[in-house]
Amino acid sequence: MKRKKKAAKEPVKYKLDIGCGKNKKEGFLGVDAIKMDGVDVVTDVRKTPWQWPDNSVSEVNCSHFLEHLDGPERVAFYNELYRVMEPGAKASIVVPHWGSGRAYGDPTHKFPPVVEMSFYYLSKEWRDANAPHCGLDCDFGVTWGHSLAQPWNLKTPEQQAFGVNHYREVAQDIVATLEKK
Repeated sequence: MKRKKKAAKEPVKYKLDIGCGKNKKEGFLGVDAIKMDGVDVVTDVRKTPWQWPDNSVSEVNCSHFLEHLDGPERVAFYNELYRVMEPGAKASIVVPHWGSGRAYGDPTHKFPPVVEMSFYYLSKEWRDANAPHCGLDCDFGVTWGHSLAQPWNLKTPEQQAFGVNHYREVAQDIVATLEKK
């Protein structure tokens, strides 16, 4: 009599919405330090290690949370994010643009503001050449852009770039996509 082989269990893959508050993204596990509607896991991600196993997260959403962490907390956040994400997984990060009053108006936002330059540090190759001392262990490919105030979102890319670089309140948010290498 032949025995049937048991099918190997697929490891659980998580989709996390970190710092979701009451606005959890549909289909994601809501993660926040405060229990409220939409939060599935109450945990403070500033404390490491996170409860998810290595390479167990297939996608991350993190909107308007990172600016509530200071510099060293962001380093720990990125290192843990990298640890739990599976290779090729993507994380969407949204923060207020540093040229918007929204970056400074909330007294719970911490210094320094998140700026476009900070995303270069998430690449191991860039860090090895420019900043090997910063404590990051992650290796992300990153692309970013901006959400723009009207009517700037209707202008040409050249006009938009000029506005973002020369005027306050044109860029509302920085929208970044991190991909684990």
